Amino acid sequence: MAGPPYRGCMSKILFVLTGTDHWTLADGTRHPTGFWAEEAVAPYEAFKAAGHEIVVATPGGVVPTVDQASLAPEFNGGQEGADRVAAVLASLTELQQPVKVEEVRLDDYDAVFYPGGHGPMEDLAVDAASGKLLIETLDSGKPLGIVCHGPASMLAAVRAEGGNAFAGYRVAAFTNTEETQSGFADKAKWLLETRLVEAGVDVQVGEPWVPHVVVDRNLVTGQNPASSAPLATELLKKLA
Repeated sequence: MAGPPYRGCMSKILFVLTGTDHWTLADGTRHPTGFWAEEAVAPYEAFKAAGHEIVVATPGGVVPTVDQASLAPEFNGGQEGADRVAAVLASLTELQQPVKVEEVRLDDYDAVFYPGGHGPMEDLAVDAASGKLLIETLDSGKPLGIVCHGPASMLAAVRAEGGNAFAGYRVAAFTNTEETQSGFADKAKWLLETRLVEAGVDVQVGEPWVPHVVVDRNLVTGQNPASSAPLATELLKKLA
């Protein structure tokens, strides 16, 4: 029997997702969250359509939680879109069998991708294993994609000498303006754009809620949920 088509060009892509189901706000309350549906689904579909394999990793290997707000019709172009995204998520067997970020070997993968949602603000921003993986991926030259609040993970990518590995890189990330418009800027302990700038990262701010992707060396970043699909397209170019 003939083997699967395109086996020769298939790559293995690691999706690193938040493992938390809440985001602790400045007043100590826990806001229910997780990963943002579109930011996982759109790239997943693009990568799978191109014939690539996907493995999901989370801190501790916990099954990731989807932010229920991200399944609402208003964030998916209406009820039909919301139903489609929910159906795709339900079919993603990879989400139910995550590996532990702590046990990931970068040599096993051809590219790494971090979706967002407010979850990374809670765990990946301070996760040492994820930070180490990001540094390794950045230094390896392998394609690295990070979208929306996913760049919170960059804050944990601190080199042994103390500097942030992403300092000097041009990136797109969820902006202070978008956080304000989403109603969380005055509730958050800290703002992503501000923290990244403080770490020496060159945040390229685009228009709110409009697709905005920045490519700098092997790093591909997107500003918001709408940037997920365009980011996937750019990442696929680097795997070609």
